[in-house]
Amino acid sequence: MKLSNISEVNDFLEAVNNCKGKVWLIDLDGSKINLKSSLSQYVAVAELVTERGNELELFCDELIDEHIFFELFDKHPEIIG
Repeated sequence: MKLSNISEVNDFLEAVNNCKGKVWLIDLDGSKINLKSSLSQYVAVAELVTERGNELELFCDELIDEHIFFELFDKHPEIIG
């Protein structure tokens, strides 16, 4: 899932924390940020709010976790790119 505008950071991180499996942000270079790590969440949020934020893609290890993000995107459609 390609992201474009994370203005609702708290809702986004709540969705991440509600996931059972790992959640990743992957940039154009293939670098992965594990969003289940609290430290990595700070790095990810910094990346998401910069102009490079629209270059990041979201991946979930567990298919069922994608539903959590679909609900987030319904609530905040501006997030999905």
